[in-house]
Amino acid sequence: MTVIHVPVADPRVRPLLRELGHEYSTRYGKDAHAEIARYPDEEFTPPHGGLLLLLLERGEPVAGGAFRRYDATTAELKRIWTHSAHRRRGLARRVIAELEREASARGYRRIRLTTGPRQPEARGLYLATGYTPLFDTAADPETIGPLPFEKHLPERCEKHLPERCEKHLPDRCGKPRPEGKATTS
Repeated sequence: MTVIHVPVADPRVRPLLRELGHEYSTRYGKDAHAEIARYPDEEFTPPHGGLLLLLLERGEPVAGGAFRRYDATTAELKRIWTHSAHRRRGLARRVIAELEREASARGYRRIRLTTGPRQPEARGLYLATGYTPLFDTAADPETIGPLPFEKHLPERCEKHLPERCEKHLPDRCGKPRPEGKATTS
């Protein structure tokens, strides 16, 4: 599996947006193109505080996602997607982990996101990956509208490279793990 950073205009992004648009239209009964085109492509580029990434398997996109600058310390996740033929393999979790790592490396301290009320898989994914719901989880999602979540990212460690810290320190700035307790990714 290869992770690449690409602009929205990259032709490998088209399957993501096409399938995502079809899924939104099927679930919500309206044309999803306006929602997908809601933000200018530039918002998902590093100069504007954003990023779009794809997971490739044998050169083909199987999952992806993006973030955009929400404010000076907050990134907003958008368009988390796994190709329908590749679901239930943990790829969305990997996309989220990669996006969180990239957001943290760019100095963001918090991530926010919203998902639609008719996307229980997404709701479950965000809860399972440590996102805090900013809504009453006991309420009927249809009465809420977009479901907001947030997650606070650990402080960046200025003493170590992010890759080293992630493998050797529990929270990137905490104490080193005892010998033999390092994790692998």
